[in-house]
Amino acid sequence: MDATLTIFLLVYIAMGFGKLPGFKVDRTGAAVVGALAMMAFGSISSKAAWDAIDYRSVGMLFGLMVVSAAFVVSGFYAWTAQRVATLPLNSPALLAVLIVVSGVLSSLLTNDVVVVAMTPLLVSLTLARGLNPVPFLLAFCFAANSGSSGVLIGSPQNMIAAQALDMSFVGFLKVAGLPALLSLFVVWAVVAFMYRGKWELPQSAGANAPSPAYAPVLDIKETIKAGVVTAIVIIAFVISPWPRELIALTAAGVLLINRQISSSDMLKHVDGNLLLLIMGLFVVNAAMAATGLPQILLNDLRETGINLNDPISLFIVSGALSNIVGNNPAVMLLVPYLTPGAEANALGAAIALGTGFSSNLIVFGSLAGIIVVEQAAACGIRISFGEFAKAGVPVTIACMLMAAVWILIGA
Repeated sequence: MDATLTIFLLVYIAMGFGKLPGFKVDRTGAAVVGALAMMAFGSISSKAAWDAIDYRSVGMLFGLMVVSAAFVVSGFYAWTAQRVATLPLNSPALLAVLIVVSGVLSSLLTNDVVVVAMTPLLVSLTLARGLNPVPFLLAFCFAANSGSSGVLIGSPQNMIAAQALDMSFVGFLKVAGLPALLSLFVVWAVVAFMYRGKWELPQSAGANAPSPAYAPVLDIKETIKAGVVTAIVIIAFVISPWPRELIALTAAGVLLINRQISSSDMLKHVDGNLLLLIMGLFVVNAAMAATGLPQILLNDLRETGINLNDPISLFIVSGALSNIVGNNPAVMLLVPYLTPGAEANALGAAIALGTGFSSNLIVFGSLAGIIVVEQAAACGIRISFGEFAKAGVPVTIACMLMAAVWILIGA
């Protein structure tokens, strides 16, 4: 048990810090090494480790990543970023349009892929207009996190939670969709207020930025194909008795069979690191659960009034935990100990909104936040921890309060 607990703690220390202190081992490496160590020390058998990996969640996530990648290779994301950023609007209106686009795309497609594809383009295009990219990037990130929390396919943690709680696509949308939509208004109001009078680009800010002289090419045929497949996937999620992972994988197979775009070009946009991280954590968590320690801890928490099967308690715990270890690891830690029953919808809303809305608190609260900050830095735009939190804290507080009220009145 000592070895199991030590490995578990080291893995989640890496989740919290982004790497294992003293080593060049990132979150994915820690999850994979942790899973292997659990097997090597006998904490879990190889068969139990394979059984612990939820192939349904992994399969659905992989399939939907391929669907989202189809929009990358067709040029749709680049074309959308260019069209939005060049609209003849004033800065607050442009901010509003960008927030809506980010929220909608992130709710229908995997949010992390959307952020990866569009962030560098938004930097270049805002610089070309002489605008300060920071408020637009922050709003784009916040909207991607909060907007995606309302739809089952919006983020990996939503997919994992929905599978564990056996929630339907429509059921998930009913309990989380409205607060996710309202959160977009909150993002706009806070960012527009915080950056009033600061829309213009400081003279030295864009010195190392890439040239904005770029006209993205949209492959209309491939974009239509990807759009049709996405629409069919959503319809199938709603009305088909097929397992969701088979629907997503079938869609991926259809899109990978292409005479113009190679499958390797599609697959390089799939986040293999995230898939490995999730699979590794399934094994690490299963090995830890076998010790019985988590169950003892949960019983102790119940005695203090914290019950994970109470929606508000789950909402608070998931929100706090996601800013310590990340939203995906937080959900994976919590869902095995939920007993849905009649409260499945409320629990689903609690964990989706708790992890989604709290992700905007600090840079490391979500993968989207890390991506935006790192890619902006590569373009010569620095977004400090304090700058991110200055807008992220009020956005998070307002959205979390709104979600808490929504859950209390009966999500």
